Parts: sequence; C-alpha cells; structure tokens
Amino acid sequence: MSRLTKISTLSAAVSMALLGMGTALAADGPIKIGVQAPITGEYAAEGQGIENGVRLIAKQHNDAGGILGRQIEVIVCDDEGKAAQAAICGRKLVNDGVIAVIGTYTSGAALAAAPIYSAANVIQTSDGTSDELTQKGWQTFFRNAPPNSDEAEFVANYFVKVKKYPRIAVLSDHSSYATGLAKATVDAIKKEGGSIVGEDFINAGTQDYSAVLTKLKSKNPDVLFFSGYYTDGGLIRAQMKQLGMNAVFVGGDANQNENFAKIAGDAAAGAVIVNVPAPENLPYPAAKKFLADYTKEFGAPPPSIYTLTNADGFRAVIAAIQDTQSTDTGKLIPWLHNLKEPFGGLTGPFTWDDKGERIGSLMSAFEVQADGSYKTIYPRQLDPRQ
Repeated sequence: MSRLTKISTLSAAVSMALLGMGTALAADGPIKIGVQAPITGEYAAEGQGIENGVRLIAKQHNDAGGILGRQIEVIVCDDEGKAAQAAICGRKLVNDGVIAVIGTYTSGAALAAAPIYSAANVIQTSDGTSDELTQKGWQTFFRNAPPNSDEAEFVANYFVKVKKYPRIAVLSDHSSYATGLAKATVDAIKKEGGSIVGEDFINAGTQDYSAVLTKLKSKNPDVLFFSGYYTDGGLIRAQMKQLGMNAVFVGGDANQNENFAKIAGDAAAGAVIVNVPAPENLPYPAAKKFLADYTKEFGAPPPSIYTLTNADGFRAVIAAIQDTQSTDTGKLIPWLHNLKEPFGGLTGPFTWDDKGERIGSLMSAFEVQADGSYKTIYPRQLDPRQ
C-alpha cells in the first residue's frame, strides 16, 4: 500500500496512460475481478462472506474451463469499511488491472471508491444503499441491494398500515448510510400519516447506549427503528431489555447478520429486521444450490444476504462477458444497463436502470428466534415467480 503514496511523476504519468487504455491491457491472460470489502474490522464477517462468495463462483467457472477460455483471477483489497482505506483500495485495484469490482459493504466506503472506478471505466457492483450513489451520474456503478428509499417505504407501510403503531421512534448513527435511511424512513412514515415521537443519534461503537435509550424511553414509543449496523444494533436491543424498554426493536437491513443474535444474547428473540429475504428463505432453486455449495466449501452458511447480493453482481458481470464475448467494459457497461429481460439472480429477478439502480427487489420483515434463526412475518409468503 505504501508505494501508492510515493509514486514519482513519471510513474504517475505511466499509470494514467495505462488506465486510458482500459481493458485492452487484459486481452490475454486471466480475467481480473476485484473484491473490495471489509475483510478485517468490525464488519469483517460481512466482508469475508463477500470474498468467499466471489471466490466460490470464480472457482466453479474456472473448474469448468473459465470464461472465454480464460481463468478468473480474484484480487481482494480490505477497505475495513472505512472511506480512506476504500479510496486506497480503489486506486490499487484499478492499477492491478481489474475490469470489475464486487463490493463494498458500507455506503461510505462505496462513495469513496466510486469516482476512482468511474474515472477508470471499471465496473463497480455494491450493496451501498445511500441514494447518493446513484445520483452522481457514475455509469460504472450498479447497486446490488434496494436503496434506502425502497426500504423506507416498506418500513413506513409496515409500521403505519400493517402494524398500526401509534408512536414511532427512530434511532441512527452518523454514517452516510444510517442517516440517509433514517431521514428517508421518517419522511415516509410522515407521508403515510404516522407519528414520530422521537429521533436521536448514537456514536457507533460507543458500547453504552443507555443514556439515549432512556431519553427515547421517556417518549413511550411502541416501536424503535434503528437504521445503523448490527454491531451496535445487537447491543441496543440488549440494553433496551435491561432498561425495561418494551418498544418493539426493528432494525434496518444492516442489522441482518448472524452476529446480531450473538451480540444481543437472550434479548435477540423477538427483534425484527427489515431486509430482502434472509438467505435460507429465498425460494429460488439457484439460491438453494448456492447456499449448499457455499456451506460445503466453507463449512458454514453465508453470514447474511449480502453474500448473495454481491454474488449476484458478480454473476451478472460474468453473464455480460459471456453474452458480449468481451471483457471490454465499454461493451459490458451498456449491456448491464440495458438488460433485455430480468437477470435470474440468486436473490430474485432484477434489472438495472440507467443510473445503476436495481429494479426488482423483494423486501420482508423477519423476527429473530431464540436460536438466532429468522421467521418471516411480513409478507408471510414469497412468490418465486416474482
């Protein structure tokens, strides 16, 4: 990494010249695919799941002869879920000659790397849910998961129309993802006619949230929506129980991780999480096979749905290469933006619009059980034909 910060003027000029050549540099040899993800740090479980999913798919294709007669080479960069490290990863992976990057997990990290990939015409598929990611005009960016606005509308409908909660509180951290989701959710709830009785923030990683929870408890909410990450969500759920706060805990999509229940302990049971369906609840045959293959390969199932959404991004890139018979991103990017029919994803059929927004995503609310498993509570059935 350190060499990237000490490039001479001549080396920088050479690098820019090479980038200008695009994928012509990779006409022979392996097809290089990057993975940018938090391999270490507080979101390591998610990052490792993303890496494992990409490596599994690459191995399966390589064992079958590769793509266009070439092997896939996976190059991983650990962004630790942080913006500064993400920018370093972006420059490294571009210099390594990748044609596409799968990841990353956090919106802040995705936003930091996206302009680098855009300038180099390198495809980026990411689970970053910040609406800002598809509003910058980056033609190289493709979102794997529903945006904040979609989730907010689902939550608002669930709270106001389905559950009819009269008093709603919203809690966020200060990340771009969480603040964006919280604002979109509050706006959607108000639009549906719901009543917000309290809004507040935490400093992620603080560990002790009793002060802010006590403040929100005084508002007597029926439900608390937390828009941050599972690392804090599990603690918040546990501390709500300790404080005798009886509001229903509902976590946004970043709470959907196997470690949420481990962190929350006995308090996990009864917590509700909103996301696309949990991996084991996906009704698609391709998803069931992927789960079985993943578990066999790595000895445990994926940590969350984001292993599969990122796998879908990679699978779509492979489909583009096969259909265009090319690794030229000048051909692959238009193909991805103009899918003639929905792509058969592990997480369901989808397309991307001209901004890279995913079109076609199921949302669900599921309840954490005493053993840490999930039970879908709304909608109660998922239609595999969707």
